[in-house]
Amino acid sequence: MRIVSQFLFKSLCLSAASCVAGAAQAGIAVYTNQADFLSAIAAPGTDTFDDLAAGAYGNTVYRTAGAYDYRADSAGGLWGAGGPSDYWLSNNDRVRPIVFSGFSGGVNAFGGNFFASGVGGDYVPDGTIVLTAADGGTLTYDLTGATTASFVGFLSSAPLSSVSIGAGGVDYWPTANNVVLAVPEPAAYGMLLAGMSLLGVTARRRRG
Repeated sequence: MRIVSQFLFKSLCLSAASCVAGAAQAGIAVYTNQADFLSAIAAPGTDTFDDLAAGAYGNTVYRTAGAYDYRADSAGGLWGAGGPSDYWLSNNDRVRPIVFSGFSGGVNAFGGNFFASGVGGDYVPDGTIVLTAADGGTLTYDLTGATTASFVGFLSSAPLSSVSIGAGGVDYWPTANNVVLAVPEPAAYGMLLAGMSLLGVTARRRRG
């Protein structure tokens, strides 16, 4: 078992605080550093989307990431973007989000590279991607100035029901790559729960 540092505990508490402030009791921590995210999870599985090709894939695709199954949906249709050596998952209607759901195995952690792509499936610099994670509550995170290396990960105190990504602009499409599904690393999970408990006590004291 990995040892969770005092810095990670503080990070989890701060992330949990932002979740409570913006998402009504949702026990979801946000990571923008991939190394920190990977340190907080166990048994990760990654979907690179490199089996896709440029073109339409309908409204739903069923995918695997290591030992986990999941689905991706978009009412406007999904689209294989990128290439020729690195393919991504995008959609065909920029005003509709891509929704990842149907996670098997009690997945509490979801992350990946999120950015914008253009009408030809090429990368669009400096886009804004809006991500929303749901675990009974919801947390929305805006990723601005996104590049193909921009990472966002969610770690929840309960199994995730869905994560959606949408484009914050009108000239590009939401795009995902290297999606990681996982369960929490036990020590990090305990710290997340402890942080949420402390925040709950603080909130009660402030109301008192």
